[in-house]
Amino acid sequence: MKISAWGNYPSVDTRLLLPSSFNSAEGLLSDCSSVIPRGLGRSYGDSSLSSEMLDSKLLNRFMSFDADTGMVTCEAGVSLADILEVFVPKGWFLPVTPGTKFVTIGGAIASDVHGKNHHCEGSFSDHVDSIVIATGSQGVVQCSRTQHSELFYATCGGMGLTGMVLAATFKLRPINSSYINETVVKAKNLAHALELLEKYESTTYSVAWIDCLSTGENLGRSILMVGEHSEQGALKAGKKSLLNIPVKLPGFLLNQFSIQAFNFLYYHKVLKEYSEHHIHYEPFFYPLDGIHNWNNMYGKGGFTQYQFVIPKAAGLDGMTEILDRIAQSKRGSFLAVLKTFGKGNDNYLSFPMEGYTLALDFKIDSKLFPLLDELDKIVLKHGGRLYLTKDVRMSEDMFKSSYPHWEQFVKIKQQYDEQGIFSSLQSKRLGI
Repeated sequence: MKISAWGNYPSVDTRLLLPSSFNSAEGLLSDCSSVIPRGLGRSYGDSSLSSEMLDSKLLNRFMSFDADTGMVTCEAGVSLADILEVFVPKGWFLPVTPGTKFVTIGGAIASDVHGKNHHCEGSFSDHVDSIVIATGSQGVVQCSRTQHSELFYATCGGMGLTGMVLAATFKLRPINSSYINETVVKAKNLAHALELLEKYESTTYSVAWIDCLSTGENLGRSILMVGEHSEQGALKAGKKSLLNIPVKLPGFLLNQFSIQAFNFLYYHKVLKEYSEHHIHYEPFFYPLDGIHNWNNMYGKGGFTQYQFVIPKAAGLDGMTEILDRIAQSKRGSFLAVLKTFGKGNDNYLSFPMEGYTLALDFKIDSKLFPLLDELDKIVLKHGGRLYLTKDVRMSEDMFKSSYPHWEQFVKIKQQYDEQGIFSSLQSKRLGI
């Protein structure tokens, strides 16, 4: 069958395997030659694509929960949406969440996902206690920071290349309400946006939307949204959305003028320079989840999300250089999200480092990748790197120049996968 990831580019003919238990996962692996685990398919590029895929949809059971500590154990196919539905009414929330709840626990660990609170709480794996993983050559292994620690640090952020995550134990955070106290502040330009992010660095959640087509004194004008869990309001999970884009829209609908118009209207729809709101967690954390199959709006050619991080010392200069180049190209993005990262962790391939990260969506066409090659050079010049989960075209040289621990990762991968059966289109492109 033919499968693509969330960006609808590329697609691959694959043999889809569906393990329903730890034993069946181990048994299926014995018949694989080039396989990669797959969750809900929300990685953007080719990191979860291979000629064989281990789909985790049948590994979807909760195994245990400690109501005193918030420690939960579940199988890898359980999604963040499942966790929210079950535990928010009980007064518990995810420790870290990306911009979509349609991510499996296995995927969250493999991508070491981050959210609006990285500057305070780190990434998802920082809250993981232990992992059960089916390896290529050493069977099913349980690992943690003290048991098979090298496998733990390679698996967290390891893009599924060390084996298939079968289950994990991690800690939820207590909440008294499913609502967020949100503060919205308009920033007149990039320098102002970075200044505001620093001003609100002690606030748990923060993110800024950027108009990446604005120029001159308005370059990088933004809307900053910060928030804290409220003490007021009921404990209720979100409602399921009925909005849907069931088919791929014509590609010509997305162009310089439509994106420019959207960015202008989005920035100016916020009338006040400063405002406060009491909102449910759904629109605060998952605005795009309200539209099913929103990726179809980019058309048949698909799209990619270009996400990079650069150190704080290079923040204003590096971001200015990149936004200038994007504005010159007139290839704007509906989604341009700026966040602050705190210190990174000990995982070999995790993306975050202390600094600023910007994520931008671009429709794929013949002129896009040369532009992204130019942006790569700017990111590398400023000591940054790209997020593997969003990547679809990074060069091997770019990867190996920006991920300093890749060789250690490869050694550990070879230890637990002697035949090298775990691989993806991305891993082959990047030489790992």
